[in-house]
Amino acid sequence: MTESFAVNGRFLSQDMTGVQRYARNVVAALDASLLAAGQKATLIAPPGADAMALQAIDIVRSGRLSGHGWEQIELPRLWPGRLLNLCNTAPAMKGDQIVCIHDANVFTAPESYGRGFRTAYRALQPLLARRSARIATVSQASARQLARHLPLRAADIAVLPNGHEHALAWDPAKSDRAQGLLAARADAERPFVLALGSRGLHKNLALLVKIAPHLADLGLDVVIAGGSGGIFAEEQLPHAANVRLLGRVSDDDLAFLLERALCLAFPSWTEGFGLPILEAMARGCPVVSSDRASMPEVCGDAALLASPADPAAWVGHVRMLAESAALRQELSERGRGRLPLFSWRSTAEGYLDLTQSPKLRRAAPTVPATPAPRIAAVIATRGRPEVATETVLHLLAHQKLKPDSIIVSCIDPADAGGLQGRNDVVVLTGPAGLAAQRNTALAHLPRGTEIVAFFDDDFVAHEDWLATAAQTFRDEAGIDAFTGRVLADGATGPGISLAEAMRLVAAPPPSDWSWIEPYSPYGCNMAFRLASIGDLRFDERLVLYGWLEDRDFAAALARQGGGRLVKSAGAIGVHMGVKGGRMAGERFGYSQIVNPLYMLRKGTMTLGQVADHLFRNMSSNLGRSLRPEPFIDRRGRLRGNLLGIADILRGRLQPERAAALQPRGKFR
Repeated sequence: MTESFAVNGRFLSQDMTGVQRYARNVVAALDASLLAAGQKATLIAPPGADAMALQAIDIVRSGRLSGHGWEQIELPRLWPGRLLNLCNTAPAMKGDQIVCIHDANVFTAPESYGRGFRTAYRALQPLLARRSARIATVSQASARQLARHLPLRAADIAVLPNGHEHALAWDPAKSDRAQGLLAARADAERPFVLALGSRGLHKNLALLVKIAPHLADLGLDVVIAGGSGGIFAEEQLPHAANVRLLGRVSDDDLAFLLERALCLAFPSWTEGFGLPILEAMARGCPVVSSDRASMPEVCGDAALLASPADPAAWVGHVRMLAESAALRQELSERGRGRLPLFSWRSTAEGYLDLTQSPKLRRAAPTVPATPAPRIAAVIATRGRPEVATETVLHLLAHQKLKPDSIIVSCIDPADAGGLQGRNDVVVLTGPAGLAAQRNTALAHLPRGTEIVAFFDDDFVAHEDWLATAAQTFRDEAGIDAFTGRVLADGATGPGISLAEAMRLVAAPPPSDWSWIEPYSPYGCNMAFRLASIGDLRFDERLVLYGWLEDRDFAAALARQGGGRLVKSAGAIGVHMGVKGGRMAGERFGYSQIVNPLYMLRKGTMTLGQVADHLFRNMSSNLGRSLRPEPFIDRRGRLRGNLLGIADILRGRLQPERAAALQPRGKFR
């Protein structure tokens, strides 16, 4: 027999949550595989840890410390060889180890965790990502999230999902609490919707309480089982007459509940995997699930999916199940059909492979395609019909994820050039000004739009831009605004031709960063979650300047909803910076002064940001006005700066006055 690795057994001293269940089932499956192969391994646990019935894995309880202290200080000394860690944490200074990090929730849903837990994980996990021989996780969605927040590439993370076999072993006949708890309801025979999980904020159980009156009208109760782990910030659920909170129940009780529930409702904002979905399928229970993060990956076509922000959709799905026994049967059968995709035995074999060769690449599990969110692409243009026509046709022809609608917002129909009359482009006309034109488009978005992307009329997007944005919004429920990586920006130089922009986009260089947060969106390429925007609109007083109104809009959005603003290196494009149709220097320079001071008064820029903006622009215009670039009206901008300062000194703070200035010189 050979002994090649040890398992970090700290999980045997912890309360049971989904992470600890994962570790116990993986270790049990490892034990069976090792026994069949005539091999041995060791599990090292703190003193006083629980027992497990293992044959090929020896359990050693040793040390004087407990918790993080035992794991960080004593465990590396107790086992100097290769170590397998299955529960998010591991010794920070050890390199020869495999670590499973289940999710990125401390980054994507920090409000769900206590400050101490959040701080510890945010400090430890980047160290583990840099030092460990291999990082694993439980879903491809989780791998993408981890790659955004840790120094990792998603392709380098091993995906080893949860399994289902444990739920088949539960025995509802041994239920000792669930029967009595259900019988204690006012109507013991009344059908019910079941929810499982802790009451962490990201579990979104408040949605079920919110729709409970509507479910009561359908003759349904809501039964919520599960306790609150100590790491989670507690969600205070309001009272509803048809909601029953059961607290922690046994596995056999869960089997009893799942086999009698109308469906499992799983409305989480984010999950690394979503094990209750798989457990419900194993017990034949239909599932209504959130359509975010890993949930579509686990559900496939075996569940009804809905946005966790759309209560009406949840009511509609539950109504469909309540009214159709055939639909319930169909989902139950589809769920059982997905079980072979998620096996503890297969996951254990994956870990055995990694313990032998940590850099081994396994074929990624096939993930069924899920419906993409409905996207509208908006292009505001004026006076550049040829440019707008070229870039919009490029967008239509090359995006892998086709937008549901493309809206070109103009002042005059002639601004749309060759796009007029096309069935796949909507041409709108309305008031002048970039902010006003964008607002015109927002007022005419098709019903059901989930994401709105804004592109400049001279921006050339990589074929994956919309697909990357859509995936990001699905993976990260807390994101409200998204912007991509600009490979080259012709606005800072003489401009870039369409042919050159297409060449750059077709073969982009690698980036030395993957994710920046927070980051105010850059208007040439940005996207927003429409539900987060609500009634917010671009400030039409910020005229003739195509960047500060983006910053103003994003700051107002963040203040309104508290959502995240991010920049992704995965969404790539080139801003050609076409000079035709550009504003005169006086107007631009005036806006450079008045707009930030106006935003300071609004609270969408800080004093430090305003001071930096004013200094950089004025010093640049003054210093280069003696020998200005041929493509920038530095002297006109400087005149505009001085006009703006004069107006401010007179007490006039009117950013819209820029549009009325009469330009002078060759750049008019």
